[in-house]
Amino acid sequence: MTLNSRDPEGSIARTAKACSNWGRWGEDDVLGTLNFLDEGKRREGAALVSRGVSFSLSQRFDMNGPQKGWRRRTNPVHTMLDTGTDAALGIQGFPHGIGGADDVIVMPLQCSTQWDGLGHIFDHGKAWNGRASEKVVTSEGDLVTGIEHMAAYVAGRGVLLDVGRAVGTGGELPDGFAITEEHLTATAAAHGVTVGRGDIVLVRTGQLARARREGWGDYAGGAAPGLSFTTAGWLHGSEIAAIATDTWGFEVRPNEFEHAFQPLHQVAIPHIGLLIGEMWDLESLAEDCAVDGVYEFWLTAAPLPITGAVGSPVNPIAVK
Repeated sequence: MTLNSRDPEGSIARTAKACSNWGRWGEDDVLGTLNFLDEGKRREGAALVSRGVSFSLSQRFDMNGPQKGWRRRTNPVHTMLDTGTDAALGIQGFPHGIGGADDVIVMPLQCSTQWDGLGHIFDHGKAWNGRASEKVVTSEGDLVTGIEHMAAYVAGRGVLLDVGRAVGTGGELPDGFAITEEHLTATAAAHGVTVGRGDIVLVRTGQLARARREGWGDYAGGAAPGLSFTTAGWLHGSEIAAIATDTWGFEVRPNEFEHAFQPLHQVAIPHIGLLIGEMWDLESLAEDCAVDGVYEFWLTAAPLPITGAVGSPVNPIAVK
């Protein structure tokens, strides 16, 4: 696939048409590419567990996160409703000395490790499967493809493509590095894995490791390594169920077109129906994979069934 950096509108339109899955699973579909992740694929993923070692792939949800307020995205605010102090003072009103603690968290659903739901991005007023965006997502939420529909399905064979180690210097890709299909396939070959129908693919760039070492800086919304727009054909043709990266925006930033914002999202979500994860912590898993040479594993990453949500926090668990 060629890319004309001066023609984002035309390039997006042509790619969207070539990669469209509209109608593939019927006009009422709410799962998109998760339809590729069937019972057989889950059995295949479960059979990969041999050592029983597990890895959380989530960043922590706290005030020390990367968010800086862009479009009202803030870091989580955690507040206690009941504390041990209240219990010790006997002011909770419970009988026979019992006490307890309760808390609340306030946060944007996409402020840390998360999934982008199918109602997150539109193309010229069209949502996933060709639906009118104004009839899908309203002030009451995503009335059609709310992420609650996906809660039971995101579990199966996970594959790590550690492009940072395979292609980068010192295990990391520089900001602005565009990961092409050739990089993805070469990394898979180097790791001895295949990527195909129903897989959940994790792409490590190393940017999160750099941000932790040097400070958040512009991690949330700034320049970053990521997938090239030219990978749209691979994302469609490989029939993967989902993909996640360790970066804020999944695709390369700055984007490859002049005067463009997240063009790969504009194809991948509303046209391919692809589930996209961002800000995943792949460091511990990647280190283990580098040691034992095994880059496939059981992965479960269910979104919270928040009715009408267009994204969800997630604590993905990889088990080898």
